Amino acid sequence: MAGWVGRTVLAGAAAAGMAACQDANRGPKAGLIASAAGVPIAVDIVDGATPKIRTALASELSSAAIARRVEVVGSGGPARYRLRGYLTAETTADGAALAFVWDVFDDKSRLAKRLSGSSPIEKTASPDPWSGLDKAELARLAERSMDEIAGFLSANAAPDAPAEAAGAEPG
Repeated sequence: MAGWVGRTVLAGAAAAGMAACQDANRGPKAGLIASAAGVPIAVDIVDGATPKIRTALASELSSAAIARRVEVVGSGGPARYRLRGYLTAETTADGAALAFVWDVFDDKSRLAKRLSGSSPIEKTASPDPWSGLDKAELARLAERSMDEIAGFLSANAAPDAPAEAAGAEPG
């Protein structure tokens, strides 16, 4: 049930954000962001995070997608690529860290690209590493993720580009 809720919340937030589409050439990063116009994607699920974090991340991903002209469709919609995300937050010697993985699958369900990274989370008094995540940290995660996703999409805009040419990592 939680997976279904996560998919629904994420797809709904992304679709709502796309409906409010705005000029992506405004703002401090104008001209520096890869555009993936015309390459629809669906975000099927984000595993690992709490429902509250998933909802907040969905909103930030939607904003980041709009800025990069990434067309996000609902999880059941026609998409050239489908994303599945995984998040984890863990306590470290310096506080906490957030790690992410995005698996990008082509329309034949083949892994086309894996994107991953991590970043420190602000230290809090709570033993729960998720408690250090705030809106700014989630926005940075969404921007970094969409930068990489948009770069991949724009480099692989040809509809018949094989997954191997897209930089797929061996599974």
